[in-house]
Parts: sequence; C-alpha cells; structure tokens
Amino acid sequence: MTPLDGLSFQLYSARMMEPLEAQFELLAGLGYRKVEPFGGLLGDPDRLKRQLDEHGMAAPSCHVGMDRLRADPVATVKLCRGLGIETIYAPAPPPGERDGGEAEWTAMGRELNGICKTVNGEGLRFGWHNHHFEYGQTADGRRFLHILLEEAPQMLWEADLAWIVRGGADPIAEVKRYAGRVEVVHVKDIAPEGHCADEDGWADPGHGVLDWSAIVPVLQEIGVKLFVAEHDKPNDVARFARRAMTTVASWR
Repeated sequence: MTPLDGLSFQLYSARMMEPLEAQFELLAGLGYRKVEPFGGLLGDPDRLKRQLDEHGMAAPSCHVGMDRLRADPVATVKLCRGLGIETIYAPAPPPGERDGGEAEWTAMGRELNGICKTVNGEGLRFGWHNHHFEYGQTADGRRFLHILLEEAPQMLWEADLAWIVRGGADPIAEVKRYAGRVEVVHVKDIAPEGHCADEDGWADPGHGVLDWSAIVPVLQEIGVKLFVAEHDKPNDVARFARRAMTTVASWR
C-alpha cells in the first residue's frame, strides 16, 4: 500500500467553496476517494451521506468537537457509524480552554480518557488532533500533548505535522515517540518566511519548508495508514487539492 492509496482530504480545507456538492465534485474529479469531515458538517448528516454515496467516497476518520462529545458521546458514535466513520478525532479544546497550564491539561486528559472508553465501548476508535497550543510546556519541561496522551493511554493521536513544527517541536521525534498510536497524520506544509501571508503562512504540501523526504519514511515505518491533506486557509482550493495529490503520489 502506498501513501496515495491512503490519501484523504480534510473537508475543512474546502469550507469556503460552497455548496458542499461542489467540493465533492472537485475532489472526485481529481481522484480522491476518501475525505475527513469536520463537526460543522454533522449538522446535516443526510446531506453528507448522500455526497459520500453519490461519489463512491469513504470517510474513515472525522473531526468531532468537544461540545458534541461532551453532550452525548453515545449518540455521536451512532451518528458517525451511520456515515461509515471508523475513528473519531477531537480536534481541539474549546476556545477558553486552550491557554491553561499543567492542571488544566491534566484534567482535559482525564476527561478524554473517559470519552475514549465510551467511544471504544461503542465500537469506534477515538483520538486527539493537535494544534500548536499542545506544545506549551510545564515548569519541568513536559509538553501538554504528552500529558494528554499519558492521561488517556488508549487514545490515538492524529499528528498534524505542520502544527508540531509551529509548536516548536520535531515532527519526526514526536511521531516516533508515539509509534503505534499514530495511524493518521495531517499532510500540511508551512510557507517560507514572508510568503503566503494571505493564507496565514501555510503552503500546499511539497511547496513549503517541511522535509518530506525525511518525514515520509518514518511515517511508513511506524505504520501510518491515512494521509489527510489539509490547508487551513487556501486561497485556491482546487490548486491545493491537486498539489496535495501530486505530492503524495510522488512518495514511494
């Protein structure tokens, strides 16, 4: 299996292209067969399911916000199962819960452990998706992400490689540290200094500063199965989607 076989597309990247049907038409036309929905699309699961079925696509993973998971994790699993989702990833703490210290992140980890047990008990897998704020440090130098993963030992981790870099850490060292818990990564890139300001400094995969020639062999070595293309603010969704596919297709 090549990385291209495991290529998926985070639909958040196409959120500014309306309607949803246009997003699926674009992606299907480019050859994408997997997508990763996000919480904003779960308000109309029937519409999402129609697009998946119409275009012969699968959604093996999905981002689901903490608000929905906290409100009713069992109902959340049922909704996701109906869409064919296998793994739920919580994408971030809610606003207002991202700037705490060791005590706050420890409490978050314990809460995630409980959610993980519920989701697993209902037959799906559960994990966490990082941004840069998880790479803050305690007084003794521990990263907040490490606290989360220690407090929730069965929880998977969807590693966002570019956010790791923006958090001041080494993505290769990080994914190696949690080999066996990293089955999915976000394929995302950072523009060179001074470039892509209108895209918040993000770049299309393979057009930025990340050293994919060093990163990809490690991802393959630890058994990553799903490579999810993402760009937080593309000014051209079609360009990003094409370039992401071309870049991943070049990986062997």
